[in-house]
Amino acid sequence: MVTPPMGWNSWDCFGTTVTEEEVLANAQVMHDRLLAFGWDTVVVDIAWYDPTARSHGYNENAPVVLDGYGRQLPAPSRFPSAVDGAGFGPLAAKVHALGLKFGLHIMRGIPRRAVELDLPVYGTEWTAREVADHDHVCPWNPDNLGLDHDHPGAQAYYDAQVAQFAEWGVDFVKADDMLAPYHDREIAAYARAIERSGRDIVLSLSPGTRLSTHHLDHLRANAVMWRISDDLWDRWEDVHAQFARLARWSPFQQDGGWADADMLPLGHIGIRAERGDDRMSRLTVDEQQTLLTLWVMGRSPLMMGGDLPTTPPETLALLTNPALAELLRSSSDGREIIREPLDDGELIVWTAQGNDCSYAALFWTGATPREVTLPADLPAPARDLWTGKPTTERAGTVPAHGVRWLELRTPI
Repeated sequence: MVTPPMGWNSWDCFGTTVTEEEVLANAQVMHDRLLAFGWDTVVVDIAWYDPTARSHGYNENAPVVLDGYGRQLPAPSRFPSAVDGAGFGPLAAKVHALGLKFGLHIMRGIPRRAVELDLPVYGTEWTAREVADHDHVCPWNPDNLGLDHDHPGAQAYYDAQVAQFAEWGVDFVKADDMLAPYHDREIAAYARAIERSGRDIVLSLSPGTRLSTHHLDHLRANAVMWRISDDLWDRWEDVHAQFARLARWSPFQQDGGWADADMLPLGHIGIRAERGDDRMSRLTVDEQQTLLTLWVMGRSPLMMGGDLPTTPPETLALLTNPALAELLRSSSDGREIIREPLDDGELIVWTAQGNDCSYAALFWTGATPREVTLPADLPAPARDLWTGKPTTERAGTVPAHGVRWLELRTPI
């Protein structure tokens, strides 16, 4: 994969509760408004198998929907096309018909309910109870137990689960509770299951609290993208914290393996979210431009978290800036070159190489506007990437928590 994925994920707006109707409504807007600008992936986030899912939390002992082999099935009360064991096949087909890719979220391990019922592991003589690991369980989600990877049935369970995803037409899997702590055997087992499925499926790993670059080789060998933080929400402090994380990871970005700064909490979020109430993003327009610029200069994947049909046109206009896909597709060597404390904030400067030009982003983290100047050793500006207009000015005013994003005339 040459370009980091660009898409929409249901988490920030619908948490555990998204429905088929809402997924299709977002897919339609992506097709109509965003596909031409590089956005092409629709992801159903956590708990799609829970008919009792609710906002603001998870359900203990939820009656999760399973097939006879302990594999999760979409709850038909929320995904009507999944009746009679059809799974996500019909929904994925509708998303594919719009020229888009279909993705889903899955938790590490095996459902507790499959273990309680001691269901067979597909294609084996083992059962869920034999392959479960009660000692390595997600601390924040109650749906699953771990898998005992000293038992061959653990790999067999993942093989069967991913084979079913492939049969449904899944293109993207967000596998959660993989990185904190770092579950190396789980990650390798899931990558192996994808390879054995015979389908080209993007593997995205979450969440990445305190994720170390020490794991880089293993991540590159097994996944396409990996989170480098916990969940990011619409708070300036969350965005500001990603400067240091992306500065650490950006030198390692390469085709087919991407450090992920998390979803974009933009537009209409919190509708039925796991955290927070129904709202428009609390980030200012300047902060939203900063977020998008930083993610792109650091070549992070872009996953929009707001409900597209009810997101304001001005937010969609930010997402359809051609510079986003341009830099994700063709830039290289994105890196922080200056971090200078000044008065009540920091001047942070990033650069990146283009094919026949270069790029610079001048970020100002202070609470009031500030005049900033392009460093003298960088080429002259040619274009302002947020206005799209030509410019030759090396100096300009950057708003509070804002950015001046420039295409420079020649490579650095």
